[in-house]
Amino acid sequence: MNEDPKQAAPEDAKVDEIVKRGPSGAIALAGISTAIVIGIWFVFYFAVFLPRGVIQ
Repeated sequence: MNEDPKQAAPEDAKVDEIVKRGPSGAIALAGISTAIVIGIWFVFYFAVFLPRGVIQ
């Protein structure tokens, strides 16, 4: 890989700019996924456990 240093510098600057913005997409994806799992848990709780009543 013989890259021209003049061409690599702008690409490195682009990468540095992206990295400076941080992992906002990953954090958003994790938040959405967590919300979905919690929502499914509540649906399961209200649809399955509460209708059964107290187990004796």
